[in-house]
Amino acid sequence: MKIELNNNKIFYKNGASVQEIHPFWLRERANGEKFLDKGTQQRLFDPTSLDVEIAIKNARIKDDLLEIDFNDGVNSKLNIEKIAEEFSKEDKVIEGIEKIKWNSSFKDLKNYSYSDDLFESKEMHDLLLSFYKYGFVIIKDVPTEDNFLVKFANKVGSVRRTNFGEHFNVKSIPSPNDLAYTSLPLAPHTDNPYRNPVPCIQILHCIINEVSGGLSTLVDGYTVTEDLKKENPEFFDILTKIKVKFKFIDKDVVLEHWAELIQLDENKKFKQVRFSPRLDFVPILEKNELDLYYKARKKLSAMYNSDKYRIEFKLQPKDLLMMDNYRLLHGRTEFNANEGNRFLQGCYIDFDSTEGKLRHLKRKFKLWRFEIL
Repeated sequence: MKIELNNNKIFYKNGASVQEIHPFWLRERANGEKFLDKGTQQRLFDPTSLDVEIAIKNARIKDDLLEIDFNDGVNSKLNIEKIAEEFSKEDKVIEGIEKIKWNSSFKDLKNYSYSDDLFESKEMHDLLLSFYKYGFVIIKDVPTEDNFLVKFANKVGSVRRTNFGEHFNVKSIPSPNDLAYTSLPLAPHTDNPYRNPVPCIQILHCIINEVSGGLSTLVDGYTVTEDLKKENPEFFDILTKIKVKFKFIDKDVVLEHWAELIQLDENKKFKQVRFSPRLDFVPILEKNELDLYYKARKKLSAMYNSDKYRIEFKLQPKDLLMMDNYRLLHGRTEFNANEGNRFLQGCYIDFDSTEGKLRHLKRKFKLWRFEIL
C-alpha cells in the first residue's frame, strides 16, 4: 500500500490498483482536540454541515503521516496506516483472529484464573483472544455467592435478558419448560435458535457439582461444517440454503425464527450454526429437495454426535465456562440426581461485549497496529 500525491490530489495505490481519495472523505476525518473528543473520539463537528466542495490546497507526507491543508482553513495530520486500514474494509481486531479448528483430540486449552483485577489486565486480553480462536474459555476460582455470574458478565459487557430472566438456574426441577432443567442427557445443540437475534455468547457458572455424571460436552460447529463441506459439498450446500422454522412455546410466550442450519456470511464463509432438532420445522418443499435435506441433516447430526468431534469435561465448583453460541454446540451427559446436587447458573451476553472489551484492552496496552493521534 502506498499514498501518492499529484497536483494536490491524493491517491491510494495498492499493487496495480490506483484510486483517488475524495477530499471530503479526508476532511471529515480531521483529528486533534479541535475536532475529536479526547475520551470518546466522537466528532466535535457535524460533517453534513460542511461545504461538499471541500478541496485540498496543499498536502505533504512525512514519515507515516499525511498532512493536509484544506480550502476551509483546516490543517489535519492523518496516520497513513490508519487510512490503509479503512481501505482494506476488514476488521483486523476481531475478524483478523484466526479460528483454530479442533475435535476430540483437543487437550491443550489454557485455563485462566479469576482475580478482582482480571477485567482490566493483559490476562483478560489473552483470555478473549483464546475465546475467539477456540470458541470457548474456562475461568477458574470465580466466586459463587450472590449470583456473581451476573456481576462477571456485566464486567465484560452487558447481560442479555431473555424470557428465562437475567440469568437462569440449571438444575433438575419438577415440570420444567426446557430439558436443561432435568437430569436427562442433552445432545449437542445451540441455544435459543428461535430468537432473532440468537444470543451470541453463553456463560455457565458451576455452583455445586456433587454427581459423577453430568459431564459438560462441547463440539466445534466450525470444524464439523468445514469437514462436511469437504466430504459432501451437496449436503453442505443445501443446509446453507434452506431456512427452517425454529419454535419455542411456553405459557407466556411463543418465539419463532427462520434460519439455515449452517449460515454463511456475505463472503460465503462460516458465520453461524443453529442446531436443536427438537425445535426445528422444515417447510414444505419439492420431494426430491426434501429427500436431500433430510439426508444432509441426518449426516450433520451424526457428525455433531460422534466421538470424533466431542470433548467432555466435568465443571468443578467455581469454574466458569464462556462459549460462542454461534460456533459451538454444547450438551451434557446424564446424571443421577439422587447422588447429590448439580447446580449451574447461566446467562447470555452479545458479541459487542467481548468485541468492545478486546478493542479497549488493545488500546490500553498499545496493541493496535496504529495509534490514534
